[in-house]
Order: sequence, then C-alpha cells, then structure tokens
Amino acid sequence: MEDLGEQERAVLELVKANPFAGQQEIAGMMGLARSTVAAHIVQLMQKGYILGRGYVLPASNRIVCLGGAVLDRQYRSLGPLVEDTSNLVHGSVSSGGVGRNVAENLARLGSEVSFLSVLGNDEAGRFLLAHLRDCGVDTSQSVISETQRTAEYIAILESSGALRHGLSDMAIFDEFTPAVVDRAWSHIGSATFIFADCNLPADTLSALLRRKQGSRARLAIDAVSMTKVARLPKDLTGVDLIFMNMAEAFAFLGEDRDAGSATLDDARNAARMLQSAGAAEAIVSLGAKGTAVSALDGHATYPAAKANPVDLTGAGDAMVAATLHRLIRGDGTMEAARHGILAGALTTECPTTIHPALSAAFLEANMVRMKA
Repeated sequence: MEDLGEQERAVLELVKANPFAGQQEIAGMMGLARSTVAAHIVQLMQKGYILGRGYVLPASNRIVCLGGAVLDRQYRSLGPLVEDTSNLVHGSVSSGGVGRNVAENLARLGSEVSFLSVLGNDEAGRFLLAHLRDCGVDTSQSVISETQRTAEYIAILESSGALRHGLSDMAIFDEFTPAVVDRAWSHIGSATFIFADCNLPADTLSALLRRKQGSRARLAIDAVSMTKVARLPKDLTGVDLIFMNMAEAFAFLGEDRDAGSATLDDARNAARMLQSAGAAEAIVSLGAKGTAVSALDGHATYPAAKANPVDLTGAGDAMVAATLHRLIRGDGTMEAARHGILAGALTTECPTTIHPALSAAFLEANMVRMKA
C-alpha cells in the first residue's frame, strides 16, 4: 500500500472495519470534512482498493486476463492433400486464444481469475464462455458484440500433422477498444495482476498502460506473434513482466535475425534489452533450447524441462499461466519462471491445448524434471 497517503490508509482501515459506514460517519471519526473523505474514497476506488458503491473490497490474489477468445477448428487430412478438390479429413473443435488459454490454465492451477474479451452473439461465443465458467473463471466482464462473429482459427493439416494452411477471422477484436477497458476498470484495476495479450488493438494496449499507472495491480503482457508484437508501444514503461519468444523479441527490437539459429545467450541479451525498453522484467523463450529470465531478483537462463512432446500448441500459454500463478502466491520471478517452464513442457506431452491434468499438485509432483 505504498501508493496510499496517511489519510487514505486511515479511511481504508475504517472501511474495512465497517463497510457500511457512511462518508459523514467516517469524516466524524477522523475529524475531517465530508468532502475530504469523499475525495479519498474516489482515490481508493481509482487505485483499486475499493470496488464501486457500497465500499465492496476486492478479493486478494485475483488476476484479470484480457485478450483473445477464439474457436479453433482443426482439419487433418486422412491422406495426401490434393489441391482444387475435396479431401477427406478428421475434424475437431476446441477453445483457443492466448488470453482465454491463460485464464483456463490459471483456474486449473487454483488461481482466482476473471476473463475479459469481446465475443459474438453466436453459438461459438456461448460455447467459449460456458466452458470457461465450467472451469471456474469469472466471465461477467466480457462483452457480447451484436455486429461481429466470434473469432475463429482454422488449421488445415497434412496427414503428418504439418500445417498446410492457417486461416484466421479476428475482426471482432477491433471492438476491444479503450472504452471496454474504461467500462470495466474498477474490476480490472482492483486485481493483483492484470494479464493482456496482443490480440488487443494498439490503442487499447496503450490505454491499459496509462490506466494501470494509478492502480496497485501489476501488469503482464504476452506478445502473441511476430505480427502482433508491433502493437506494443516501443516504450514498455509500466509493463511489470513481458513474455516473448525469440522471434517476437527480434521483431520488437528491430533485429533482422533468424530465431531458429539463436542461442540462450541471444535470449538473455534480448530479455535485458526488453528491460532497457522499459519493462521491469522479461522472459524470452527459445523453445526446446530453453528460456532466459531477466528479473528484479536476478538473471538466468534455464534449459527446457525434460519432455516427450506430442503437440507444441498451448505450451507458451501454460508457461505464462504457471509463472503468474506462482507470482501472485509470493514467489520471486526466477522461481515462478521455473514452474512456468515446467508447465509448458508438460503441456507439449498431450494432444490438447490445455493439459487436462494440470493443477498445482501436478506441477509439484513433476518438479523433479527441472532438477535433472
């Protein structure tokens, strides 16, 4: 509560003791004018210590995820793909989107989490929200669009599993405007952590950074892709933790280099450069080669955890979620990142985007892989 003045702290303590106390009553107890107390109440609301009218106090250790909710459709050919004709495939439908995936992983790990996105008033949107609610995620702040359809990603795969075509319909996220953040700010700003992905438009990410400056919440951002990393401002001041892979880091830093030939030293240097760009801390992943962490509590590179990969989809989202889960429980970033690396590795061992067995106990049971 370092961001509170002495009188603000005193008002907050009185509200905690009696949430039904009126402003005049608080003013009398403190020997202040009612208008002064009212001003302090407004500041406490803006900083996230009080939620709206009635002086409802925010839950502790809550994380709000802002970002993409996408219906993923995958079609895998049963034989060699032939152009310009019909092909027999095996089709499947699942929930996707970085922000959505992170929210579900956090819920499975036991974090109190809410999710804010823009979805269509359609079957896909209802399916995505219902699944999150079943996982224990609060979706009450999400927005339903009456003009756009829920985002979809269609993957056309060879029989080997190699991607032949990827098709995305993400126009709905243009409606994720700064006004959406403003409307839900009392809910967002009162969280312990805010997580956002770069499916948000550039002006919304910038607005989020501005609003966060007056909040007690910490802000983490995931770059999502080489294309979408361009939506981030070049000045990352206000970002407490940035997640990127090597290709995204090179793109953000303006380095025309092949991420495939990069080393862990390159990842460590990139993480430090992201700090120089304003981010308080940075985690740069190099896939199977390992991960670099540049944090307030130290700098390190870690090899990838031992795994028998089946599908790499969702590994980065699991890493983000497990890292944030440990951070809001008091770990330093170095230790939190080790849990994140393990969660990512475990996720590659299942054919689904979210590991069905993921839990805090499951992670702890497998930490031996990080010690080997």
